[in-house]
Amino acid sequence: MYSIVVVDDERGMRDFLTILLKKEGHGVNAFAGGQEALDYLAAHGCDLVISDIRMPGMTGLELLEHVKAAHPQIPVVLITAFASPDDAVQAMRGGAFDYISKPFKVDEIKSVLAAATSRQEQAAAPSPQSPQGPFNGIIGSSREMQKIFDMIRRVAPTPANVLIYGESGTGKEMVAQAIHKNSQVAGKPFVPITCSAIPDELMESELFGHVKGAFTGAVSDKAGLFQEADGGTAFLDEIGELTPLIQTKLLRVLQEREIKPVGGIKIKRIDVRIVAATNKNLEDEISAGRFREDLFYRLAVVPLRMPPLRERKGDIPILVEHFLKKYSKLLGKDIREISSYAMKVLMDYHFPGNVRELENIIERGVALENSAIILPESLTLSNRATGRAGAEAAAGAAEDALAAIGEEELLDLGLEQCIINLEKKLIRFALEKTGGAKMQAADLLRMSFRSFRYKLGKYGID
Repeated sequence: MYSIVVVDDERGMRDFLTILLKKEGHGVNAFAGGQEALDYLAAHGCDLVISDIRMPGMTGLELLEHVKAAHPQIPVVLITAFASPDDAVQAMRGGAFDYISKPFKVDEIKSVLAAATSRQEQAAAPSPQSPQGPFNGIIGSSREMQKIFDMIRRVAPTPANVLIYGESGTGKEMVAQAIHKNSQVAGKPFVPITCSAIPDELMESELFGHVKGAFTGAVSDKAGLFQEADGGTAFLDEIGELTPLIQTKLLRVLQEREIKPVGGIKIKRIDVRIVAATNKNLEDEISAGRFREDLFYRLAVVPLRMPPLRERKGDIPILVEHFLKKYSKLLGKDIREISSYAMKVLMDYHFPGNVRELENIIERGVALENSAIILPESLTLSNRATGRAGAEAAAGAAEDALAAIGEEELLDLGLEQCIINLEKKLIRFALEKTGGAKMQAADLLRMSFRSFRYKLGKYGID
């Protein structure tokens, strides 16, 4: 249960929100004016403030300023029946968590409430600088990442081979490095090998080395990557890309702990721990005959699955904070925070590229932002799935909409009403194409997100 303060000069709205929020199990204190609410906050505090913007005496924007000055940790959601781009901009710059236009849906209030209270829980979690924050450079305080850290601590001191599953961009190599740093061979080499980056014809030589004259261009003996990692850890990234021949040779390395350079006759003993990683389902690859089952069991003594970012969204705020500091310094900018609504945009995004994509988004945001705070329009999210096809479809929908109305009817409606009808139709079409993703729908229509949100409020489109 959360403690929520509602501020609205209209009694009907206060009563509505009070009933709604109490039904959700929260404690509610409602006030008709901003000063009453501030007096209550000074004595009792709360977890969330929901306030109207246009009120006699102290406005919602003025209340927001006072709350953020005295209680910066409390999220403030502003609501208004007179939505305007200027108010939205001022609200976001003032630190509002969200800005909602009346009339609004009950589900919209519930969604914003869930996001705001989730922010409170994240604020209470360990900060990136706390002892429970970064683990060997890996940032995450979510339950999912704490499980990963615990697994690293348990498996690192052993010589067991580890197979790390995970989508691209989840940080598999960082986990492999953490295993090595916490192992008993931490002072020995850590050699990363990206299997997909080495041509098939060179893979055997790169892994196992070669002797002089083994093939054209082999002008001297060369140690392979396994020899370079001797005594330490070899990290085989994208292990699912290995050819059947190399899989067979790698199996021998794991079984016999020995290698034979290409063109050589002398066997070399090695002592290497293998940490492998893949974004493929190797069990499916085994069923399809593309991966050796015996090699799989040798590699996956300890399987470890890296969760995608969409499964640990509680880590997004501290990752954003980390990347903001990193790129503000690198790019010579003085940007220290991200607006509440920009953060909500990120929290609602599905991140197909995971942490790597988030880092890229923040780097671009810092580069593009001219103010001291990252605003939603500086966030460039991936929208290429709908891309040009969606834009062409939107253009086609516009032509169809015009063709469906006769010239006489167009004249009767007048130019302004025709434009309004067309805008509504295209906005709904864009939302359908993007599955309700507002940021992507705005991008499809080549509009700023601010303008798109204003149009939604203006036309009452959910």
